[in-house]
Amino acid sequence: MPERTESDSRRLLRRLRDTLAEPGAGQERLDRIVRLIASAMGTEVCSVYLFRDDDTLELCATEGLKRESVHKTRMKLGEGLVGRVAKTSTPINTANAPAERGFRYMPETGEELFSSFLGVPIQRLGEKVGVLVVQSKEARQYSDDEIYALEVVAMVVAEMSELGAFIGEGEALSAPHKHAVLFRGGSGQEGAAEGRVWLHEPRVVITNPVGDDPVKELERLTAAVTELRLSVDAMLSTTEVTDTDQQQVLEAYRMFANSRGWMRRMEEDIARGLSAEAAVEKEQSAARARLEQVPDPYLRDRLNDLDDLSNRLLRILTGQGTDTGASMPDNPILVARNIGPAELLDYGRKLKGVVLEEGSVGSHAAVVARALAIPLVIHADLITTEALNGDHILVDGDVGTVHLRPEETVARAFREKIAMQAEAQKRYASLRELAATDLSGRTISLQMNAGLMADLPSLTPSGAEGVGLFRTELQFLVRSHVPKRGELAGLYARVMEAAKGKRVVFRTLDIGSDKVLPYMKRVEEPNPAMGWRAIRVGLDKPGVLRMQLQALLRAAAGRPLSVMFPFVAEFEEFREARQKLLDEVENERSLGHTLPSILEIGAMLETPSLAYAPDAFFQMTDFISIGGNDLKQFFFAADRENERVRKRYDMLNGSFLTFLEMIVARAARFGTPLSFCGEDAGRPVEALCLAALGFRTLSMRPASIGPVKHLIRRVDLTALKAVLDAARAEGVPTARPAVMDFLARQDL
Repeated sequence: MPERTESDSRRLLRRLRDTLAEPGAGQERLDRIVRLIASAMGTEVCSVYLFRDDDTLELCATEGLKRESVHKTRMKLGEGLVGRVAKTSTPINTANAPAERGFRYMPETGEELFSSFLGVPIQRLGEKVGVLVVQSKEARQYSDDEIYALEVVAMVVAEMSELGAFIGEGEALSAPHKHAVLFRGGSGQEGAAEGRVWLHEPRVVITNPVGDDPVKELERLTAAVTELRLSVDAMLSTTEVTDTDQQQVLEAYRMFANSRGWMRRMEEDIARGLSAEAAVEKEQSAARARLEQVPDPYLRDRLNDLDDLSNRLLRILTGQGTDTGASMPDNPILVARNIGPAELLDYGRKLKGVVLEEGSVGSHAAVVARALAIPLVIHADLITTEALNGDHILVDGDVGTVHLRPEETVARAFREKIAMQAEAQKRYASLRELAATDLSGRTISLQMNAGLMADLPSLTPSGAEGVGLFRTELQFLVRSHVPKRGELAGLYARVMEAAKGKRVVFRTLDIGSDKVLPYMKRVEEPNPAMGWRAIRVGLDKPGVLRMQLQALLRAAAGRPLSVMFPFVAEFEEFREARQKLLDEVENERSLGHTLPSILEIGAMLETPSLAYAPDAFFQMTDFISIGGNDLKQFFFAADRENERVRKRYDMLNGSFLTFLEMIVARAARFGTPLSFCGEDAGRPVEALCLAALGFRTLSMRPASIGPVKHLIRRVDLTALKAVLDAARAEGVPTARPAVMDFLARQDL
């Protein structure tokens, strides 16, 4: 077969565009496409397989195979050569298909007659659409030029599929962005919300994948790249750089923008017949495919830079996303691949919910979502490729599901759930002034977690007795530079004033792990959750810790002050951190500054090791707060960011309850105040069991205080403790069934 020239490639694309422009239903278009490709490439067979669901491919059109197999032949992802192409997103080119590993013979198609096989993925920016295949009786390898031509055609097919060109019979030909879709992700923040999609970065839709005039398209690309490079230079010149590592990262970003290799590949794509936009997206898709295969975090970040630059370039070329005139809908639900804390705070309380493709339960976005009390679902894979601005959407943060364009029956049931929750909140509001006292007369102090000034207005309406945890890292995370001591002192003072005399426990900077400051040198660690973080950073780099302690002391201005150090693993760490605070007290005294009227210095118990600290620790510390989220993950060796294992272990596991009870007993022996802070403290059943074990203070998100108080007031904690003891004595894996039976018998 003669080698194909660039003009042949352009001619094929123009014919393809003209074919797609002809009137007809989706099936007719697909049939014309496979006939055209088979004729142009001189092959006996051309077939299009499209995904009918996430795991199943369906033969939707063919030239050369048996027509009756269309919409009947299906295969799973990874099954056969077609399934392998779809799973790996890489082409398969073989002269002897039946001899290939994983070959699946499908008798209904008649494909046993054909020896050679070339299959390429039909995909768009990581979204798998299907597989395009050509086959011949002649046993031969297809040339690089033929592979490239088929890949370009597959890309155009993907773009036209995005535009709805193939709507028609067969489930795989259903209308894009029209049908209801259920996404199962993870819960980042509880709550339920109904609203309309607002895309953080709306996807660019390419309406002209084929270019008529390569010279004109090249001029458009050159002008757009020049504009991109100027905008990157301007952005970097106005960005405050605090260290050489950050400078290197920014320079790498600039280097990608000026990459000759990137530009050359796009120029070659245009010469082959693509429009400027399609050329950019083709290279972006290639970068995305490489990104999925790269294990090194640094290289992944660099490929993400290229992805971001491609998006910027596409917006310049198309004008989409730069000045669309689109306005945020009522009841907006933010949908994004990921988002930083500062960007999320910019949206503020306008949002009714957030859905992310990435993220984690401890990410910056999750922390801000909790502070704003808006539902958050994470790991909703590929939702940004399916959702459109204004789409009807239901977000269930309680179970981590998202209904996009839901059926009315689903929406009706969801509204009933929201209404029931609203009615329950009204009942809880009536308990606001009442104490959380159980039937035996035992009173539990319920406090709220906070991290923003915006949280403090919830203090009184929620009925919280104080702020059991004020996270101070958010003020560092949302800035591009280290905040000044005066700024922090002013903020902490406003927090105390807003608390109106109620106790506020300030946790010092808890950074590292998943919380990396934008201006801080990133340390790549194999297991960051157990690495250089929190108090370890503060003790190794005491400058920021010292500045923060000074700000807290000055903010107190004669008021009581409670300071808590995070992630303390051993007594010596607490003693050293405590001494640093006492040193700053003496320094403030020498300067003549007003000191706190009362100073409490505490520690967060988040590692099992601290539970076995010497008695001197329990005697020295003024209070202890158990960080339940971290303590549970380290106790069970189950990463709380890993969806496969984080829900595997129950807080009501007998061993964990016994461990917690041991901590309660040690604190009680020395009269050390003990509280429990974390997600489990805000879950009514778990909170009830913690109170039964002996915890007298629980700290949780404001919305949880009402449900927890409501249940505590209706239960005898002494009787519940007996249930827990009996379950542990039986050696059952978890006390939960016994607890639920106990509550059911009391109609609770």
